[in-house]
Amino acid sequence: MDNNNKIANRANEKPYLSVVVPLYNEEGNAKELHKRIKDACQALGKSFEIIFVDDGSTDGTVKDCAGLTPLKLVRFRKNFGQTAAFDAGIKVATGEIVITMDGDLQNDPADIGLLLEEMDKGYDVVSGWRWQRKDTFMKKFFSRTANLLRKVLIKDRIHDSGCSLKAYKRECFQNVDLFGEMHRFIPAILELQGYRVGEVKVSHHPRVHGQTKYNWKRGLKGFVDMVEIWFWQKYSNRPLHLFGGGGIIFSFLGVAILIWMAIEKIFFGASLSEKIWPMVGTFLILVGIQLFVFGLLAGILIKTYYKNRQTMNYTIKEIRES
Repeated sequence: MDNNNKIANRANEKPYLSVVVPLYNEEGNAKELHKRIKDACQALGKSFEIIFVDDGSTDGTVKDCAGLTPLKLVRFRKNFGQTAAFDAGIKVATGEIVITMDGDLQNDPADIGLLLEEMDKGYDVVSGWRWQRKDTFMKKFFSRTANLLRKVLIKDRIHDSGCSLKAYKRECFQNVDLFGEMHRFIPAILELQGYRVGEVKVSHHPRVHGQTKYNWKRGLKGFVDMVEIWFWQKYSNRPLHLFGGGGIIFSFLGVAILIWMAIEKIFFGASLSEKIWPMVGTFLILVGIQLFVFGLLAGILIKTYYKNRQTMNYTIKEIRES
C-alpha cells in the first residue's frame, strides 16, 4: 500500500478520541493547546480528532487556529457560553471516547492517558480532580462553596465537578442536551441515568495568557442549574410527590387553623373580626390546592417530555439473549 492510500485510510478512519475544547478569547493559548493535545494523543497511539469551538471570540483566537491540523473548528455567530460550546462540540464529535477540557492551558492534555486508564476499570465517565489548583483565592473560594452546595444537593460523590477535563463514552450523550451552565454537572446527570462515574487526580496550571471568564454571575447561574439537577434527581419521575406533598401540608395547616378559629368562636365566644388567622388559614388552603394542581400538571408535562424525546426515564445498558 502506497503512502497516498495510507493517508486516505487514516483520513477515513473513525477516531477513537474526540477532544472537544471551547474557546473564547484565548489568543495565545489556542495554538499551543492544539500542539499539546496532538502530542498527547499521538503518544497514546490512539486515532483522534481535535474539535475547537469558537464561542464568538473578539480577539485573534480564530486567526491562531488557521493552518492547524488536524482540526475541526466550529464557530458560533456570537458568544453563547461554555455550556453551549461543549454541547455543539460533542454533537459533531465522532470518536468512541469524548474528552472535554478548557482552552486556557490550565488543563494538561498529558492527563488524557490517566482518564483512559481509569475508564478501563469499567467507568462510563471519568472526571478530573484539580487537587492542587493554581487559581486565585476568590476563584477557589467560589468553587469550593459551589462544591459544598453540590455535595448537599446533588451528592454526586466527586470532588471537583467544575474541572472541565473529563472523559465520556460516546453513548453517554445519546439523550443529553446541555443548557445554562450545566456542563459542570454532566457527571451528575449521567449518574442519575445509571452510568458509572469515576474520578482521577489531574494536573492544573496557572493561566498565562488571557483572563478568566468566571465571575459571580456564572456562579449564580450554576447554583440555579444545581437546583434544577436536584429536582430532576429527586422528583423527575414523580413531581406530584414534591408539589402535591407540599400542597397537602399547606392545606392541612390551613384547615387546622380554621378549625381552631371555629372552636374559639363557638365555644369561647371569641371575636374573629380583628384576627388575621382566618385569612391565613384560607390562604394556606388555596396555596395547597394550587401546589397540588401544579404537581398534577408537572406530571403530565414530564410524561409529554419523555414521549416527545422518544425515550423513557430509564436507560438500558444491554439486552442479552441466549
